[in-house]
Amino acid sequence: MKYSESLKKTADFKLVYRSGISFANRYLVMYVRANAMERNRLGISVSKKVGNSVVRHRLTRLIRESYRLQEDVFHSGWDIVVIARGAARGITYHQVESALLHLGGLHKIIVCRSGGEGLRTPQGSR
Repeated sequence: MKYSESLKKTADFKLVYRSGISFANRYLVMYVRANAMERNRLGISVSKKVGNSVVRHRLTRLIRESYRLQEDVFHSGWDIVVIARGAARGITYHQVESALLHLGGLHKIIVCRSGGEGLRTPQGSR
């Protein structure tokens, strides 16, 4: 992730949960909050309800890799927390990537596929 960092501290996660905006689809929930940096910070949460450690780590790797490969599509200056839902237990990489891009589109933090820019910037209101 050349344009992003990991979100690691519990306090940072809580701040995004409390003051961020969330959208969800069948497999993932995404919380987004503007930060004062030129980079995105990505946090991934996979609960024990989703499965055992092998399943949880697989989902974490899939989410991180799909974000890494699509990183240039996301606008900079956001704290992003992605939560895997129970339905995500056996999904493929392409389904994770599709779900992640879908949620990015709902938050309007990705560049439109037609080549134009998305509607929001970190300084924008929501």
